[in-house]
Amino acid sequence: MTTLTSDSAVLVLEDGTRFIGRAYGTRGTTLGEVVFATGMSGYQETLTDPSYAGQIVLQTAPHIGNTGMNSEDDESSKIWVAGYIVRDPARRVSNWRAEESLDDALVRDGIVGISGIDTRAVTRRIRDTGAMRGGIFSGPDAALDAEEQLRRVTDAPQMAGQNLSATVSVTKARLLPATAERIGNLAVIDLGVKQSTLDNLTALGFDVHVLPQSATFAEIQATSPVGVFYSNGPGDPSASDKQVAVLREVLDAKLPYFGICFGNQLFGRALGLGTYKLQFGHRGLNQPVLDKATGRVEITAHNHGFAVEAPLEGVFDSPHGYGPVEVSHVGLNDQVVEGLRAHGIPAFSVQYHPEAAAGPHDAHYLFTRFRDLVIATQAQGSMQEGNK
Repeated sequence: MTTLTSDSAVLVLEDGTRFIGRAYGTRGTTLGEVVFATGMSGYQETLTDPSYAGQIVLQTAPHIGNTGMNSEDDESSKIWVAGYIVRDPARRVSNWRAEESLDDALVRDGIVGISGIDTRAVTRRIRDTGAMRGGIFSGPDAALDAEEQLRRVTDAPQMAGQNLSATVSVTKARLLPATAERIGNLAVIDLGVKQSTLDNLTALGFDVHVLPQSATFAEIQATSPVGVFYSNGPGDPSASDKQVAVLREVLDAKLPYFGICFGNQLFGRALGLGTYKLQFGHRGLNQPVLDKATGRVEITAHNHGFAVEAPLEGVFDSPHGYGPVEVSHVGLNDQVVEGLRAHGIPAFSVQYHPEAAAGPHDAHYLFTRFRDLVIATQAQGSMQEGNK
């Protein structure tokens, strides 16, 4: 029997599987859904992505922490993951941009982690059985009775049915001015938005009004928007009825709409489509996606455990009356819907993250596509006004 010390840690999955390793980050207990991310780099962006709230993230790359942490690459104000699993954490930082070590950052933000386990075995377990609830118990908690540890894991809530956007969203509106020739005001519904997304939008000429996830359509209208953007975020899209209802008002008003990740799932629901939970989700920097309009394959960054249900081929009618719709992008690993485009209203979305440097810039054109859609909609409105 392995003797557990104050530096020990145990990862417990809800099926009873246990992995014993070393404590990493803060000592204590953390619970969440265990998922794996396949990026070989970019761990800082992963850790500070609000979409990972409620999830214990396992890095499939074996060596993590070499480049340390710096304030410039943060995607938000803190680390959001519920817990962190790595195989071999760096013993020293080796990068001129580093301001602190990854270990110090985990301790600072109170993140319980584990290192020194066979992360490949955990990944294979999740791929075979699907994402599971789990717990990391470190320090004195590593010595808790195994049955008690498992009980705490199985008592934790499932990810399905959780609405987590309120835990990551801003509580007050804020304005980020355009950094290029101004187009107009853009209302961004913050469901867990990343800083790099906001930077891309301001660089296109939008004055970005970041609004709380609880924003009403009246509050969106109060910004005099030329378009509306729904961001990425954590949780189950089926538990976000209020945001879907507001989005339907946006679509009814024919405001140009762009959604990414969670915003894609909510767009699907607003159109009248269903969503479902993936077996183990897509998380990482190397996901191939087909743009059906161009036939081009993009290497993209993903972080989602849910997806939209829709026919992959042909044009179909929106069940909620928004006219013809088509699946614009398809994941080539498992044929999951990765984008939607409406034909009768100025609206589209993608499931992946165009702000991330996966390809490295394969998907960046989507921001330009949205800007062009806004400008075309403005021109059409001016023409109609002139014909009156």
